[in-house]
Amino acid sequence: MTDKRVWLVTGASRGLGRALVTSVSAAGDTVIATARDAKSLETHHANIVPMALDVRQPQQAQAVASAVVDRFGRIDVLVNNAGYGFIGAFEEMMDDEFQGQIDTNFWGVIHVTRAVLPIMREQGAGRILQVTSVGGRSAGAGLSGYHAAKFAVEGFSESLALEVRPLGIQVCVVEPGGFRTDWGGASMCYAKEIEAYRETVGKRRAFMQGDYKFPGDPDKAATAIRELVEMPRMPLRQPLGTDAALILKFSYEQALAELEKTAPLARTTDADDADPSMTTGILDRLKGWRD
Repeated sequence: MTDKRVWLVTGASRGLGRALVTSVSAAGDTVIATARDAKSLETHHANIVPMALDVRQPQQAQAVASAVVDRFGRIDVLVNNAGYGFIGAFEEMMDDEFQGQIDTNFWGVIHVTRAVLPIMREQGAGRILQVTSVGGRSAGAGLSGYHAAKFAVEGFSESLALEVRPLGIQVCVVEPGGFRTDWGGASMCYAKEIEAYRETVGKRRAFMQGDYKFPGDPDKAATAIRELVEMPRMPLRQPLGTDAALILKFSYEQALAELEKTAPLARTTDADDADPSMTTGILDRLKGWRD
């Protein structure tokens, strides 16, 4: 094995995916850049290999993973980046619009991870980076489908990380805040409005359709992701952007404050003959399962 890695990046036609592909190839690694439309991936860089992949199609994910191994012998880094946003109140969304969020943002991750994981297991090494969002841990009005998918990826990835750690495989959930990509622009979709939601979802819709300039630089995010991959041990979660760190801190502080209020009622539901050692020992068992 050479010291150069082989990367597989989904959603590589624009935004963070494109920035990452450019950064990885410039550093000398080989990167398989995928998107639904292979024509959007045209490149003359020798280190970039474009391939068509609709992440919603598990057979395509399997075919791409097999083709990469046939050509390069391995996959060292998988970056599940493909996804898009959809703004609207839950009631405003049609079934297919909500389903589209789950199919791409959640099932897409599942299909590609399932295709690549056996390859990494046989190698005894590999790194999987799941690009979710600050919206994978903190929800707001107007993105219920998006949050549902991203929260699901977070839970899936946390469990997966524990399962594969003894196999030499690491998992990191990358959580961007607001970045200057097409996510909030050309690639953003909107539901048909219902007047009753104007004071909640309408505010987010107006914000996204305004001229606000997000603080995040996708090129710097790409550099940060490359730095993650170089770490001996990646963190389970890595926010990207000062805004992401602030939002997550605020969200956790709110959750802890609420827990303080709700814990007394929680404690009333233990059985009268419950063994106290079983209750107090749960944290020790949890830590043991995670160590």
